[in-house]
Amino acid sequence: MEMYTDVLLVTANVGSLFDNVGEIESGWMRELLGTVQSHKPRFIALHFQEVGGKDYMVNMGHVEKFFWNIESSEEMRDFDRVCTYVDNHFKNVDSFTALGSMYFIHKSLKNIYQYDFNVKDFKAVSGQNKYVGSLDEVTTVEKEKFLKNFWPDFKWSRKGFMRTRWIIHNQGLDLVNVHLFHDASNLIACNASPSIYSDNRQKALRYVINRISDSSYTPLPFFLFGDFNFRLDTLSLVQNLSTSAEVQTVKKDSSNEVEKIICEEKDNDHNVLLHIETKIFAYLHQAVFTEDNGRAILKYDKEIAAFQDVITEENILFPPSYPYSEDYTKPTQYMNTRCPSWCDRILMSHTAQDIIHRRDEGESSVVYNTMGPNVCMGDHKPVFLSFALKTNGH
Repeated sequence: MEMYTDVLLVTANVGSLFDNVGEIESGWMRELLGTVQSHKPRFIALHFQEVGGKDYMVNMGHVEKFFWNIESSEEMRDFDRVCTYVDNHFKNVDSFTALGSMYFIHKSLKNIYQYDFNVKDFKAVSGQNKYVGSLDEVTTVEKEKFLKNFWPDFKWSRKGFMRTRWIIHNQGLDLVNVHLFHDASNLIACNASPSIYSDNRQKALRYVINRISDSSYTPLPFFLFGDFNFRLDTLSLVQNLSTSAEVQTVKKDSSNEVEKIICEEKDNDHNVLLHIETKIFAYLHQAVFTEDNGRAILKYDKEIAAFQDVITEENILFPPSYPYSEDYTKPTQYMNTRCPSWCDRILMSHTAQDIIHRRDEGESSVVYNTMGPNVCMGDHKPVFLSFALKTNGH
């Protein structure tokens, strides 16, 4: 007999939430809990990146309160089992990832087991299991920070991944929280297609996929969700946006290094159409990123293409998830710091896509969207996937 379990997967880079503590948190919480209420899942997986924000040494005190606020909310009262993993052990620079994962199991969900990577067996889940600090000794999670050689000229980073493994009504799956490398400079991102940053993300993602598919454990269908930092193919996009413009490259006097790229419209009093510096990406017609959910620029979102053999994704019908203004009065506006991109994603193996139940034509059973489209959620809008998981009931 085929049965279904309603599942909600959420990924959220919460760095700016902690860096602007108080200002945006209540709206953020309202949107998260409202999503839970409207989709009524029985299993929830929340994957957070940048827990504690940039100033994590100061903000870590707020971290446990943040997780507690979610757990103790009215909307979560029927979830009687909770597993929380927060890597906030920042003193251990070699392993610190700032990743946090929370899993909620509804009281109506009976057959659910979690994998213990130490004894290589599944165990029934019960009660509240909270692991905050170093996760190195925790046997129900696998965590790894990317080694330095992924990014030879990159200063220290917190990027890595964290995996948990579940059986829901006889259906096994891996849930992997991922944070990949960002674009350090808009100017360098314009140098080649694909950019050097894109190559490095590809290398890191290939590593993660190989790690979770290797022969250490039986491979299972998997969902990878997190901040992949995927960016649009900047060189092709810039060439396209500036076809009818005059492009000037400004170099530093002392060296031959490019300092900025300015594209001016040939008529219109030479309006600056596009202005790019290391940390500035200002495009005059920002609506191109939001109109029709950014569909016109989706063709420049190419980074997942290299992985079509192993992973897939639901259709993207929402505007780029980053970088939104952190000013809570401008929830739909992008900052002029980076080219808007679909950084936050929920990807899955082909075997995982096969266990998503799709209802008949006309009934929407799978929802892939951003959270809080009209509310300030920080610089990243959380992304969620709501679906019914095919499970074999007995």
